[in-house]
Amino acid sequence: MKIQQIFANNTVQVLKDDENVLGLAVAGSWLTNEIDEFSDLDLVLVTREKIGGHKDKMVEYAKRLPYFLSGFTGEHVGEPRVLICLYDQPLLHVDLKFVTLEEFRHRIETPILLLDKEGQLQRVLEETEPHFPYPDYQWIEDRFWTWIHYALLKIGRGELIEAFDFFGFLRMVVFGPLLHIKNGNLPRGVRKVETQLPIEDFEQLKETLPTYSRTSLLNSLEHSVVLYRQLRKELFATEVVWHSEAEGKVM
Repeated sequence: MKIQQIFANNTVQVLKDDENVLGLAVAGSWLTNEIDEFSDLDLVLVTREKIGGHKDKMVEYAKRLPYFLSGFTGEHVGEPRVLICLYDQPLLHVDLKFVTLEEFRHRIETPILLLDKEGQLQRVLEETEPHFPYPDYQWIEDRFWTWIHYALLKIGRGELIEAFDFFGFLRMVVFGPLLHIKNGNLPRGVRKVETQLPIEDFEQLKETLPTYSRTSLLNSLEHSVVLYRQLRKELFATEVVWHSEAEGKVM
């Protein structure tokens, strides 16, 4: 049995008699049987009383599980209801998401239930559908050419590290999601692009990886524009307004 499964089973035993706990579910790579020694564990704890967003209460629950080392809330990923934890023996990354039953109705995937004391979680899953957030193509087009101009300014000024970091942002927000969508995957940033994209698409994405030099940064920026134009043409609906004048000026 994998360490993530052992931890999940132990969590059920610790929390099953808590009157405030309605149930426990697991999400993430568990759902696709892709857990390996490098996987974290995504747990969803459903409670009567609202716990999510109250750090002290979240940490109190997390510390009830054996070998807690540290934990911090997930505002940096837009989710203050998640406590990102590190446990020991063995060392394991665990994301604990705290939701009420009503909040459990709104989800991006359908988790597997590990504990459902009153059958309420199962009823919620039967009554609702998951909705994974997809990028807004107009939102991307409205910003893309200003972003390219921003990168040019940084390269021109010699702020190469800032320009270098900018490419990571583009891959996470634009290229990763769009390439995943092109290939029928969920737009999870650049997650598992090494295994979920065909060679041709992955090679194009790699062209947006610069080294620390002005020439390399400019080459990667040119490749980024080529890739964006290809994806825009293939994916964007006709109602998306292209900013052709801004595009021309920036180029």
